[in-house]
Amino acid sequence: MKKETYKKLIQYLIGLFIMTIGIAFSIKSNMGISPVSTIPYTMTVIWGVEIGLATIIFHCGLVILQFILLRDKFGISNLAQVVVGVIFGYFTSFSVYLLSFIPTSSSILMSFLYMAISIVTIAFGIFLYLPPNLIPLAGEGAMQAVSIVFDKPFPRVKIGFDVAMVVISAITCLYFIHSLGSVGICTVISAIFVGVVLKIILRIYFILSGKEADLKAVGDE
Repeated sequence: MKKETYKKLIQYLIGLFIMTIGIAFSIKSNMGISPVSTIPYTMTVIWGVEIGLATIIFHCGLVILQFILLRDKFGISNLAQVVVGVIFGYFTSFSVYLLSFIPTSSSILMSFLYMAISIVTIAFGIFLYLPPNLIPLAGEGAMQAVSIVFDKPFPRVKIGFDVAMVVISAITCLYFIHSLGSVGICTVISAIFVGVVLKIILRIYFILSGKEADLKAVGDE
């Protein structure tokens, strides 16, 4: 393995791991989990499936969805997302374990603190995970598949996908446990502000690295 590829792989894995730390903090907030993990956490809340295993099952399901949608266009890179899903699932379990010593929020102030940490951590994880441009998480893979098959812009598909996951989770929790369960104010705020915080991180990175010209890429004029 080339040195540059090795560095990209390390950065990619660190980014994935940091994202799962953010997910663990959103669980601790007791105000709903980040949109990307609403369905796995719904499985945990309702059926008691361990969050890491639920995450793996969910990612495998998304890969199957890609196979159904793409058919002949389904390739090795799509199948490889199962491996990434397993890694992401184990990282999620480990992150939840690492934060087990932190008390679950018992006040609004603590909930908002955990939520803020979650948003910043997830955004920073994405900041590290995306640039290596290796295998996407199954969620992104499924969005890309929908975008290709139905010829829809990826940003629009992402919004619809996030909304669909939140709605499905909310309805499922209301039906089985008569509460919103995995969905809460943290879910909504995370959906809005992870992207905002990611832009801020990119802006700071470009300024510190002397790449001010690239600021337009994150919305600065």
